[in-house]
Amino acid sequence: MQVAETIRRKLEQALAPERLEIVDESHLHKGHAGHRPEGETHFRVTVVSSGFSGRSRVERQRLITAALHEEIGNPIHALSMKTLTPEEAAAASG
Repeated sequence: MQVAETIRRKLEQALAPERLEIVDESHLHKGHAGHRPEGETHFRVTVVSSGFSGRSRVERQRLITAALHEEIGNPIHALSMKTLTPEEAAAASG
């Protein structure tokens, strides 16, 4: 999982997340645009970071895309993002 490790390294460096989940969903997009047989094209990330405090959803997503700007488009074709502050994550879990 070379691309996933690059995503992890860059997001940890840029956002110092408390929690970071990276899921390769490429197998769900077989036959769709941007899919490659070897996978690692479609990802879902959940990032919990205090760096998101006071920022809108769009601003949070821009931080992620800025950190991954070299990978977006090639090799990453699609990136689904869930961005939460630690407080939001705690409230969501219950």
